This record gives sequence, C-alpha cells and structure tokens, in this order.
Amino acid sequence: MGKRVDNILIIEDIIFVIEFKVGQNSYDTTSINQLIDYVLDLKNFHEGSHNKKLVPILVATDAPLFENQFNVKNNVYLPFKVNQFNFNKVINQILEIMPTKNNLDVDTWESSKYKPTPTIVEAAQALYRGHNVEEISRHGADKINLSLTSSCLNEIIDFSKSNNKKSICFVTGVPGAGKTLAGLNVANGRMNTDKEEQAVFLSGNGPLVQVLREALAQDKYKHLIEIGQKIKIDDARRDANSFIQNIHHFRDEYLKDSSAPIEKVVVFDEAQRAWNTKETSRFIKGRGGDPNFNMSEPQFLISVMDRHQDWCCIVCLIGGGQEINKGEAGIQEWLIALKKFFSDWDIYYSNAICSNPNYLPNVELNSWLLKNGTKKENLHLSTCIRSFRAMQLSEFVEKLLNLNKLEAQRVFEKLNNKYPIVISRDLKKCKQWLKEKAMGNERTGILISSSARRMRSLGLDAENGIRSNSGKDKIAQWFLNSKDDIRSSSFLELPATQFAVQGLELDGVCLAWGGDLSFQDNNWVHKYFTGNSWKYHNTEEKKRKDI
Repeated sequence: MGKRVDNILIIEDIIFVIEFKVGQNSYDTTSINQLIDYVLDLKNFHEGSHNKKLVPILVATDAPLFENQFNVKNNVYLPFKVNQFNFNKVINQILEIMPTKNNLDVDTWESSKYKPTPTIVEAAQALYRGHNVEEISRHGADKINLSLTSSCLNEIIDFSKSNNKKSICFVTGVPGAGKTLAGLNVANGRMNTDKEEQAVFLSGNGPLVQVLREALAQDKYKHLIEIGQKIKIDDARRDANSFIQNIHHFRDEYLKDSSAPIEKVVVFDEAQRAWNTKETSRFIKGRGGDPNFNMSEPQFLISVMDRHQDWCCIVCLIGGGQEINKGEAGIQEWLIALKKFFSDWDIYYSNAICSNPNYLPNVELNSWLLKNGTKKENLHLSTCIRSFRAMQLSEFVEKLLNLNKLEAQRVFEKLNNKYPIVISRDLKKCKQWLKEKAMGNERTGILISSSARRMRSLGLDAENGIRSNSGKDKIAQWFLNSKDDIRSSSFLELPATQFAVQGLELDGVCLAWGGDLSFQDNNWVHKYFTGNSWKYHNTEEKKRKDI
C-alpha cells in the first residue's frame, strides 16, 4: 500500500521497527504517526507479526535527548525517540528490560503472508498509480474472489469488443466485499486510448466522488513532486475528475449532447440507487429540461451508451437492499429498460441476483432474467475484505434491528473482543474514549442520522454538519484532513449524516443515536421531526429507508 518502513531489526524475539529522519531536529507528530502506522500495518496485516513484540523507534538524528519510558496503548508499544548519539544505548536498554523467550525464526517471519485491507481511498490511490487489484488485495479466498471477478469482467469486455456486442454486467457482493474496488480496477485498466478504449467510473454517491477525486489528485501531485516532476494541483485534479465522475453530471451532459460518449466502458457504482421514471422526469422538468422527458435513469443511461455503432460495456455494481433515498428503484429498473427497449444487449449477472430476494424481489423479472441473461458466478463477491477487525459487524447490526436478541448477543460477544462497542449518555466521554483508542493516522468521526433533529442540545446538528450536499471541499476536508484540523472528522466536532459517509470508511465512530429510531414496548419506533414535535412513520417503505 505504498508504505515503506526504513528498517526492520530483529534481535531475539523483538522486532524493532525503525524510521530514520536524517537531519531532523525534533520528534514531530507526523513522523510519530507515520511510524505507528507502520507498526499497525505489520501487527494487523502481516501474519508473522500478529502476536509478536513490535517496538517502534524514531531516529531524528539532530533532535535533543529524550527520556524514554515504556508506554503501551491497545497492546502496541508507543515509539521510542532517539537521536544519533543514544540509538545504540536505547536498544540495549530495551533488550535488558523486556523479557525474551525463544529467538524468532527470521526466515519464517520474512516469508509470512502480507494481507492488506486497504480503505477505499488507499485502494483507489494504489490503482490510480498503476497497481492492479491482485497487488493490493489480501491473500487467500478474498484475493482470489476479487481477481476472478476482475478477470470475468475483462473477458466479457474483450468478447464484446471482438464481436461488436453491447453488453451489461451486474456485479453483486456482501457488504465490504470490494464491489467498488473491482469497478475501479476495471475502469482504470480500460483507460487505453491507444487501443480505442476509454473508461469512466460513475457514481451517484456525491461524497464518495468528491473524496476519491481529491485523494487521487493529492496523491498524484505529491508523488510527482517527490520524483522531481513539475505539476500543478489543478492539473492533477483535472485528471482525477475525468476518471471518476458524478453519474448525474454524466447524465446531464448527454441530455444536451446527442453524440455517443468517448467512453466504451462505463462502471456505475451503486447502480441500485438509480432513479425510477417518476423521480428522473420530475428532476429534469424541475430544472427547466425537456417537459416531455419520460425515462428512468437506467433507461436513459443505457440509451446513451447504445449510441455507439460498434461495441460498449456497462458494469453495474449492485448492493442488495441498499436503495436508501426517494425514487431509488433497485436493479429491477435496469431490467425493465433492457426488456422493453434494449433486447439486443447481452446481459451477464451474478448468481446472487436470482437467488437472493434482496436484489430482485420481482418474480416476473426474475424469471425473465433467467431466460434472457447469462449467469456468471464470478460476478458475485462473497468475502468481506473491508473491516478485518469487524467481520461480523453487519451481522450484529442486522440481528439487532430484527430484534433477534439472543443471536445479537452471541455475535456481539465474538465481535467485542476485536471491535469494542460501548454505550454512553455522555458525549464528552465518547469523544475521549475514541481519542484514546485511535492510533497513528486512524480516522475517527461522529455520525448522526439526518432525521435526528433533536441532538442540537448536545451541539450536534445534522443540518449544519457534513451532508451529501455540503460541498466538495467541506466533505473532502472532513475525510482527508489531519486530526488536528478543526474541519477533520477526527477533530470530533462536525457530525456527518449517513448520506455523507456511505461507501467511505472510518476506523472509530461515535454514533449519536437520536429520537428518530427508539426502542419502546419491545419494538422499534420510527419517527420524524416536523414543526416542533415528533410524528410517526406509518408506511413500511419509510420505516425501511429510515433504518
């Protein structure tokens, strides 16, 4: 993942993780956090280091002498601070104080598997630098799964290109399985202008687009400056903007332009959230567009790609049951459009779509897809790779919301060993707890439901926090800025709503639970605040989207 520690020194059974800052005259916070990140990376992702003594040492050659003490946080030794004169002395002191057992088998340690679990931002940066999905995925079943999905998509694209076919692929996966990562990998790999190929990654998730664009631009700018190339940050942003685009901007552009897009491969992230006919028509007419417009968003987007005279491929990344906003129609709207208007297109779908009602509850469309599409098992990602310490977190939440108390307790007890969950009525204590738990550059933040309108008394206002329409700078700063920046999530001042964080990740969260979802008489009660009082949600659809 681009992390390169300067030295690993193994003496007996102690692994010294050493970072040199030659010429530096202070032990600055940035260097300390960098070193802690290296240690956490080894501890969490390198099999040979999981249960070993990892001792970080920061060598700032010109810094003053520092009186070191043994400090441990979350079972991790905090960095020892040394200069060029006492480096040797401190290592000997550590060896004298720390109890040692058998010598570490260095060859076994060195050959141990490295299983990184990158955040979506880290993964996007690595792909954008030219790495492929195999290089940044964990080893084992999850790596194979991602590789097979990427290979399957590329085979379909190659077949479509060779045979002048227009095709659409529906990729599914369990939460955190890497659907977005697979899509980014395909889009990045298909940006071959010399082969008459161009690709784009589209998402209706505005915050995700804004954060990834800015992260890619900053990473490219920093990398090129480090190797001596001149580049302006605005140029780096322009390149990132062409690779990742907002699906609504793409749609609006081709409402005005009747030509075929330059892209032959288009990846739609969270395609289940595309709008139905009613919502799309309302939106376009409301902005002074065609008063006779009468298409769903999937129908229009397919029609745009259908303008190509030869071949093209659409990749739809689908989350089951994740239509969380008004007018979001799920996969069935894509299938309705294909059935009615684009019967000549080749359809490829994952085995989960017809077997799991969360994806396609419509029985008639399910039957039609079985007859008219091609099932590909490798288009389903079955292994969660995102939250390695919280593999069962989504299961716990599901059991909790479904009031399966015994099962929720069982999962919680397993989960809480690696992923602690605590409850408090004191916001100040919550913030302090998060700060104590966070190490290195781990990100924390406060999350709040957009309907939790009565948290203002605690200084948490959903309307004035980070929302999906907060503006690209505000959202990117919240996710990317350092923890000492008041605009950063880790400063624990500005809360973000569920719409602002979907698809992005935090290491530690303060979930500020409001009155819109409360537990009464052994059941969940769904409410919304209007005027100066709470009202009850009555329809199942509103209740489901509220959760």
